[in-house]
Amino acid sequence: MKIQRCKGMRDLSPAEMTAFRLVEGICRDCFIKWGYREVRTPTIEYLHLFTSAGTLTPGMLGKVYSFLDWDGWSGERVVLRPDGTIPVARLYTESVKSGLARLFYAANIFIFEETGEKTRERWQCGAELIGAGSAMADAELVALSLEILNKLGLKNVELRLSHAGLIKALLEKLGLSLEEQHQMLDRILDGDAEALAKISRESPDAANILRPLLSLNGQSSGFLRNQKAILTRSMPEISSPLDDFLKTVALLDELGVKYKINIASGAGFEYYTGLIFQMYIGKEKVGGGGRYDALIPSMGGGDVPASGFALYLDSLMNIIKPESIAPAAVERILVRPLSVDAMKESFKTADSLRNAGYIAELDLDGQKPGTRWIIEVRGKAPLYTLKNLVNNKEFKAASIDEVLVIINAAKNSLT
Repeated sequence: MKIQRCKGMRDLSPAEMTAFRLVEGICRDCFIKWGYREVRTPTIEYLHLFTSAGTLTPGMLGKVYSFLDWDGWSGERVVLRPDGTIPVARLYTESVKSGLARLFYAANIFIFEETGEKTRERWQCGAELIGAGSAMADAELVALSLEILNKLGLKNVELRLSHAGLIKALLEKLGLSLEEQHQMLDRILDGDAEALAKISRESPDAANILRPLLSLNGQSSGFLRNQKAILTRSMPEISSPLDDFLKTVALLDELGVKYKINIASGAGFEYYTGLIFQMYIGKEKVGGGGRYDALIPSMGGGDVPASGFALYLDSLMNIIKPESIAPAAVERILVRPLSVDAMKESFKTADSLRNAGYIAELDLDGQKPGTRWIIEVRGKAPLYTLKNLVNNKEFKAASIDEVLVIINAAKNSLT
């Protein structure tokens, strides 16, 4: 019987891991330089962490991997984490407890997908800025996410902005019941951008309320600012979230950040309370985040504002061109003992090459080189024979120092 991997899961080949580590490395480097510190949370968390008020939408909760953590006749239902932010927020309430914290993580999350055609295990690099509730904090996260994408060599990144407070105020204005508001909010946050437009088409009264905000699609902060008086006249309840939104987009304008406003867009998480931002390259969503000021209070962590974002490694590693941003490849050298007596010396030679910054492989059973250099090691003089497979030149050396001189001399040469 042929053994296969689980449906919806993915193996990463050596070439794919090279791209994976490259993306992860650039994320980590940028996070650290911006003052963020790395954390790691468990893969398994209690289910109630994600079912408490203000966490995941019902649509996402229906896709979690949950099971009973058996303990005799009792047990607690647990899940494979479906999100990276919520566990970090829990960590903050348990360990950090107060003050400003810039935290980042690289983690896998698990989301069930019925067909198994889409990946069920997904990788993220994310940053959480906890303890700061200003427009400057939101702008920092947007700027940081765009810097990482830029360092990955990605062009034509489309930044889409929305605001959870505006969406919620709008739903209240529509006169929907509380249950209907929650259902509509969940649809929007699960990515159903047509949810509000559908109401507008079906109800003339609702259309009059929705039209001003839906018309903001793709507009700038200047347009939004000019429409403020008209919008707040018909919907005074949106004044506060609109002002909050304007502060952030105005700061992004000053930073020269290009974006599109799309009020009807969401991001899949019920815990958002303020700015929501998403990054696209073509039709591929490569990251997103936003403000979640109510999440940590809902965990008993006090009145602590917070915001964050995640970049999707699976999408990014399929888009980037590693050769355009990767550092120069390290020279690989094959060390081949020609006799039993030369084996100990071969190990010492390989060790010296690694200490000098090269990748050194010991030849096992006459493997194919796949390298420019082969170093043959004897148990007697001349101890070393160096073969350059690019130009078919051959050199003799009596010591490892002579070997390194020969290889270093050819290091920057094509031959």
